[in-house]
Amino acid sequence: MNLSGQHTEVLIVGAGPSGLMMAAQLLRNGIQPIIIDSKQGPTSESKALAVQARSLEIYRQLGVVDTVTGNGKQTESLIFNENGKKKAQLPINNIGQGQTPFPYVLVYQQYKNERVLLDYLTLNCCPVYWNTSLKSAGQQSDKTTVTLNSGNGEDISLTCNYLIGADGAHSAVRKQMNIPFNGDTYPHLFYLADVSLDTSFGADINLYLSPEGFAGFFPMPEEKRYRVIGNLPENLTDKKDLALEDVLPWMNRVTSTDQQIIQCHWFTTYKLHHRMAEKFGLGRCFLIGDAAHIHSPVGGQGMNTGLQDAYNLAWKLASVVSKQIDARILDTYADERMPVARQLLKTTDLAFNIVMSNSVLSNLFKKWVLPHALKWLWSSDKLRETFFKLLSQTGISYRDSKLSLHLSQGTKVKAGDRLPYLKVFDEKKHEETDLHEWCSKPGFTLIALGHVPESELFTLARWITQKYPQQLNFFYLPPTNKNRHVFDAFELKADQRKMLIVRPDMYIGLMADVIDTATIDNYMISVVGALK
Repeated sequence: MNLSGQHTEVLIVGAGPSGLMMAAQLLRNGIQPIIIDSKQGPTSESKALAVQARSLEIYRQLGVVDTVTGNGKQTESLIFNENGKKKAQLPINNIGQGQTPFPYVLVYQQYKNERVLLDYLTLNCCPVYWNTSLKSAGQQSDKTTVTLNSGNGEDISLTCNYLIGADGAHSAVRKQMNIPFNGDTYPHLFYLADVSLDTSFGADINLYLSPEGFAGFFPMPEEKRYRVIGNLPENLTDKKDLALEDVLPWMNRVTSTDQQIIQCHWFTTYKLHHRMAEKFGLGRCFLIGDAAHIHSPVGGQGMNTGLQDAYNLAWKLASVVSKQIDARILDTYADERMPVARQLLKTTDLAFNIVMSNSVLSNLFKKWVLPHALKWLWSSDKLRETFFKLLSQTGISYRDSKLSLHLSQGTKVKAGDRLPYLKVFDEKKHEETDLHEWCSKPGFTLIALGHVPESELFTLARWITQKYPQQLNFFYLPPTNKNRHVFDAFELKADQRKMLIVRPDMYIGLMADVIDTATIDNYMISVVGALK
């Protein structure tokens, strides 16, 4: 499909997971973007594997999660091996039970994620313009003018109100905006192979640590198929036309096993980087995903972080484009997401350096201390819960955000936290649902808890309909025995009331110990910036 010169509200450069999620979220909020990519078409390479619980919650809100979970594989255990022998086995299936509808790590290759999102775009009449690249971009106060290069060599001039850089580590958007990409490249060279093995590890992740390096075997949804990653020895780092056959003896040496590979589906070598953009936004331009930050693949965080970048920015941008909220809300994208990226770089750097260190002390630690420490830590329910919140990204909080207003005595859950996943029994419909399901529609969600007379509820509902018909969905939960756990989670006694305003990305924006229109108005206008 050819793209002709025109104006668009939002131009997205890059049709990887972050760019596609950005487009999908804009469409969900009523904004039709244009999305381009320099590739010839969708990728067929597996690339990123792990889909964390927070990403699955986003997919659920989009209405596509059944496709994702139905074609993925839940991992069972994380196994640490040394000299070919199992040293520690940590069960991770259902580790987050009760915290989310998806209490596990799902293996679902990147190209499958892209296809699910591409299908969503197709259903919403939003094509991807492949073989189209950004040539130049210049910002004015009211728009950005870009020049695109199509596959036939023709230059296309286009203006947009907002430009989104989702075009990876070598982002043309970031370079056009002259935003520094600070960081470094790890010195090691790694190999990656998608293979079918003669033996099966089941759904377990197997990590092999040795004084000379490491290797990891990650289960894929297909039978006996695995992603294998590891470091290369110095004698192979400069070898041209390196193939899996060259690496196999080294892999068997590190793992102290004799792996029999039936078929190699993909093999590549690469270096890892740890970098972060100096700014995530500049004027009318924003960076998401790998264009904003890249780091080691430890913990399977990369693709998921990019999906959350898009999730955070899209609803804010859509509300500005539709003239519902003041443009100042866009500043909160960088305010909220840059600390997340910075912390992620620190934690992945730390874990990566422990794995890769070849010092005597480090090798002794990995051999004698790490397995026992992991077993001990895993025996604690609290520590397993903390680990899952970190791994799944459900523990990310924006308590310090300008959009978080906490007017409650509650301390367990606060404004800025992700809305807890709590099941709810609907007394009227006599069916079970959950708080996340209540937030399935676009816009903010007001949840009133406690005993409220019917006349007050009617007055409140009528006021919302008149004042915020497009922005605020309303739910009420009275105190009942079947929903006592919800009131306990929010530290609410039987004679008390509480009000939550949940942001479109399922983070609590307001928590207050009163239910009144003045508090709602103050939050929506003074904090969020809703336009009257």
